[in-house]
Amino acid sequence: MANTEKKPGFFARISRSLRDMRGEMKKVVWPSKKQVINNTLVVLAAVAISAIFIGGLDSLLGLIVRFALQG
Repeated sequence: MANTEKKPGFFARISRSLRDMRGEMKKVVWPSKKQVINNTLVVLAAVAISAIFIGGLDSLLGLIVRFALQG
């Protein structure tokens, strides 16, 4: 029993994909300007805190290595 259904062509598949994508984009709930600004500030604060922590840890470990190699 052979499968007699024909596979859709390249352009038909592209067209269907674009239609599906358009339908999904209509379902997206976009954040408000206030939410975007708030989330950006949270990310910037997290990056700053991480940078300070990693910089401090790097300085501390560098100091420990320097003292270990001198003595």
